[in-house]
Amino acid sequence: MNPWMTLVVAVKALRRNAMRTALTALGMIIGVAAVIVMVAIGTGARGSIEAQIRNAGSNIVNVNAGSGGFGGVRQGQGAVTTLTSADADAITHEVPGVRSMSPGINTRTQIVAPGANWNTQVQGASEELPAIRAWAMEEGSFFTAQDVAAAARVVVLGSVTRDQLFGPGADPVGQTVRIQNQPFRVIGVLTSKGQAALGPDQDDVVIAPYTAVQKRLMGVQHITGITVSAEGGVPLDRVAADVTALLRTRHRIQGGADDDFLVRTQAEMASMLTATTDTMTYLLAGIAAVSLLVGGIGLMNIMLVSVTERTREIGLRLSVGARDLDVLTQFLVEAVVLSVAGGAVGILLGLGASIGVSRILQWSTEVTLRSVVMSFGVAAATGVFFGLYPARKASALDPIDALRYE
Repeated sequence: MNPWMTLVVAVKALRRNAMRTALTALGMIIGVAAVIVMVAIGTGARGSIEAQIRNAGSNIVNVNAGSGGFGGVRQGQGAVTTLTSADADAITHEVPGVRSMSPGINTRTQIVAPGANWNTQVQGASEELPAIRAWAMEEGSFFTAQDVAAAARVVVLGSVTRDQLFGPGADPVGQTVRIQNQPFRVIGVLTSKGQAALGPDQDDVVIAPYTAVQKRLMGVQHITGITVSAEGGVPLDRVAADVTALLRTRHRIQGGADDDFLVRTQAEMASMLTATTDTMTYLLAGIAAVSLLVGGIGLMNIMLVSVTERTREIGLRLSVGARDLDVLTQFLVEAVVLSVAGGAVGILLGLGASIGVSRILQWSTEVTLRSVVMSFGVAAATGVFFGLYPARKASALDPIDALRYE
């Protein structure tokens, strides 16, 4: 029998019991759709995290004050006060491949505006922070190098802080806020960046010249961190290694002794977070694949029933000259047609469900060609795998016994 006639006969056989065929295909439909939706949710979560990391700035190396011990007491990260603005300047001038640099020092305190107050983080930075973080201004402007040099009392507000102090969408440029009873003039508002990946709200912040935070708010000479942006194409690992070597030399750390600072790259954070989402994607896809297995078992069961119901038909075909291979091929094609048709409908259902999840639940989803092809391929393979046993059973029937079957 030629392939086309085999396919036509398979479709006709499946149409004889349309309801049973539809219910059997439903298992494949649900399995394929579940795999596509679960992978889309996992991929969307990964893309969302990567977007947040890119939103925090590109090619970034973070240097933070390290931990230290005093007597028998070990203190956590940031306890050491050996990191200074001179270290930051040295990184700019002595480490190749550095594009921008911003010293940093943070404190948390109450911000008082006319008629409102808000407790938030005050972040000290240099005028290069917006370029490093790719952070645009919504209102006004960022402070300048002259403001940093003069430790000027000027601040830039995050959008959440602006909303809490002056009202949603207000333009506070030119207004005065008090930080620890010292007046600071608002010169700008940053655009909203949202929640950082596994971190604080990036919009709930007040940014001031780091020199002003040092001298006017905290009364210290050290800084707690340095944010370094590398030139495009420069390997972050190399920049991090050069920064580490420079700071060990400047801090006179002997060979074998622990660093009193911590160097981390944005790539390390991205790798850690995306590895977590990859694990979750595989877990979700594995759970969804169980429904494909159940659908395959249902398909095998129905094909075995079909072989039993059509025993006389099989015997008649064998007695008039059909080969065992022809019978095997016929039933195997029926199983594959059933699974492939269910897979095609499942793909459409999965695409629709992914869009629905994104719009209704506001989850980030991303349907990839890989997940669609994988799901369809698994559906077809399921038809072959679970249809092979019933097909072989049909081809192994004795024609005489089959013709006598009632």
